[in-house]
Amino acid sequence: MKLTDFLPRSEQNAIVESIKAAELLTSGEIRVHVEPKCPADDPCTRAVEVFSELKMYQTRQHNAVLIYLAYNSHKFAIIGDSGINEKVPEGFWNAERDLLAEHLRSGKAGEGVCRVIMQVGEKLKSYFPHQDDDINEQSDEISFGQ
Repeated sequence: MKLTDFLPRSEQNAIVESIKAAELLTSGEIRVHVEPKCPADDPCTRAVEVFSELKMYQTRQHNAVLIYLAYNSHKFAIIGDSGINEKVPEGFWNAERDLLAEHLRSGKAGEGVCRVIMQVGEKLKSYFPHQDDDINEQSDEISFGQ
C-alpha cells in the first residue's frame, strides 16, 4: 500500500490542523510519525526510537506524545515522555489506543488519528494546561520514515 492510499493528502492536512488545535489546550507537544513498515516486533520499541530520533525528549516539561503508525505492518503505538508518565495513571492511553485501533480496522486512519489527537489534548490539559507564554517546541508536521 502507498502512503496516499493509507492517508490521502487531505487527511494529512487534517492531522496537522488537529495537532495545532489540540496544542491550544495544553502545553504538551503532539507528533505523528508514519512509515510503511515497523522494523521491530513491538511497535512501542520502534516508537521509542523515533521519539529519540525526533528529539522529542527536548521539551521543557518532558510532555511530548508520539503517535506512531506503520501502515503496511498494521502496527501502531502511542507513547508519552517521562513528564507525562510520572503524572498519569497506568493505562492512561488505553482509550486512545482502542479508538485508533477501531478506526484503523475500518479503514478510517485519518479520522482516527485526528480524534485521538484531540483526546490527547483534552486529557493532557489537566496535567499540562496551556500557558500564555507557551511556545511550540516540536513541529506540528507529520514526520515520515522509509
